[in-house]
Amino acid sequence: MTEARAANLTVGELEANYHLYCKALRILVREGKSLVKIQRTVCWDRLETIFHCYPSRYKSPDYLYVLLKREYGDLPNNGSLGNSGSPAPST
Repeated sequence: MTEARAANLTVGELEANYHLYCKALRILVREGKSLVKIQRTVCWDRLETIFHCYPSRYKSPDYLYVLLKREYGDLPNNGSLGNSGSPAPST
């Protein structure tokens, strides 16, 4: 997400809609979209922004993607988790 687009939203607005961005990511993964296509979506940009603002409170979109892929049976349970390595937030 470019800084110009991100400037239109406050962190509070991003946090208030976090569950919607996670839901959108879940739908995209369930539909079988590729990671490259998902990374070009608004929900991915918003999840990245939230993660960069509060990395100790929210998980990276990469980590959430891996969890969702595993949930839908596309990855083994011991698959790579990227750099985060911690459990996803409960929503």
